Amino acid sequence: MSRTPRPGLDRDKVVKAAVELVNEKGIHELTISSLAAKLKIQPPSLYNHISGMQDLLDELALVNSHLLAQRLGEAALGKSGEELFIAAAQAFRDHVKSNSGLYMATLRSSALEAELHPALKAEDDRIVQIGVAIMHSIGLEGQDAIHGLRGFRSMVHGFASLEVAGGFGLPEDCDESFRRLVSGLLKGLLVEKAN
Repeated sequence: MSRTPRPGLDRDKVVKAAVELVNEKGIHELTISSLAAKLKIQPPSLYNHISGMQDLLDELALVNSHLLAQRLGEAALGKSGEELFIAAAQAFRDHVKSNSGLYMATLRSSALEAELHPALKAEDDRIVQIGVAIMHSIGLEGQDAIHGLRGFRSMVHGFASLEVAGGFGLPEDCDESFRRLVSGLLKGLLVEKAN
């Protein structure tokens, strides 16, 4: 039996509401029922726009990847070398902090197997291209660029994830801790390149 969608509600508005919900309350609060309540509709009505929770998580992953690629691209404008590396690390951290629920939702997406979602693969490829360009900018090529990018991503992900979870309870300044961490990784990558 086909349902009639509520006038004015479409897939984009459902995804936008889900983004707001996860950023306001966290990924653990995202359910079909909670999203329906936010949209002031009955839960079955959501199925006019999404096929289920996994479909929604995959759409959130797409939004996250698009926003992260956009932020990294903007941070890269007019910069190169160490300045670019530092700016990109800060942009990535800022993205996680301002979209913490959305970022965490991405980690639960099945579309990380990119062949399942061509649009997500395109955004993720864009992020990798920007990341490799950052590594090239500090002189890393080939496999060294990939290893450097993995370290970069792991470092920022780990720090920002702990930060948004309240994992840094001591009074020392988190910005200074992050600056030192980025500087340490950058120095390590440059030493590795020299060897």
